[in-house]
Formats: sequence, C-alpha cells, structure tokens
Amino acid sequence: MKKINPSARYYETNEWAIQKQGQFIIGITDFAQTVFGDVTFIELPPIGQVFQQGTAFATIESNKAANDISMPLSGEIIAINEQLIEHPIWLNENPYDKGWLVKIKASNPSEWDKLMTAEQYSAFIGVFFNKT
Repeated sequence: MKKINPSARYYETNEWAIQKQGQFIIGITDFAQTVFGDVTFIELPPIGQVFQQGTAFATIESNKAANDISMPLSGEIIAINEQLIEHPIWLNENPYDKGWLVKIKASNPSEWDKLMTAEQYSAFIGVFFNKT
C-alpha cells in the first residue's frame, strides 16, 4: 500500500496540499512518484508566479518520461524547494517531507474544501488500481 499523508488534501492528478499557517505546501503523492519512476530532474516556477487550479506549474523528468504537475489550488508561488533541484530523488524517497515542491498563498482558499481527504484519495487510487 502506498503512503498517504492523513494531514493532506489531494487533487485528482495526484498532487497533495497541506495547509500551514495561512500558506499551502504542495507536492506529488507517493502513488505519483511510483508511477513516474526514478526522478532525475525537476523544473519549478519562479517565486511570484500565479497559477490557477488545474494548470501545470512544474515539470518532473524521470527514467520513464517527463510529466507536468498540476496546481491543486489557485495561488501565488511564495517559496520553492530549491534543495529539491539538487536532490530530485527526494521525490521518490520522501514525497511528503523533503520532496515538497512549492508553497503558495491561495487566491481562492475555498478550493481546499473541494480537494479529496486522505480517505477519499485512498478510495480514488484504489479504484484506479482496480481498473488496471
């Protein structure tokens, strides 16, 4: 069973968000990193850039393919995980801690309520597993 952080909320394209002190930390799920394979490169957006929910904000390259990463919440980038650029393997090793991607100031915090809970996400990927 893949790891699911019970504190996070989840987007349909396998990104997670954690709310902390009025900000949101964004990353990819353990399930996503397994599908991607060994991550070799990551491209993150500049601080200050604004994204709408569902738009691509980062690119992750692995030994399998390059994948766009979607923003689970609309908002402005206020921090990026610069260490991740030097250590992209952290996405495989620890996607919920060292492997976070960006921090944002949400422009529409009500989108948080529409993201999946850990339980809902577990059922969501369970259904996905059953289809393959």
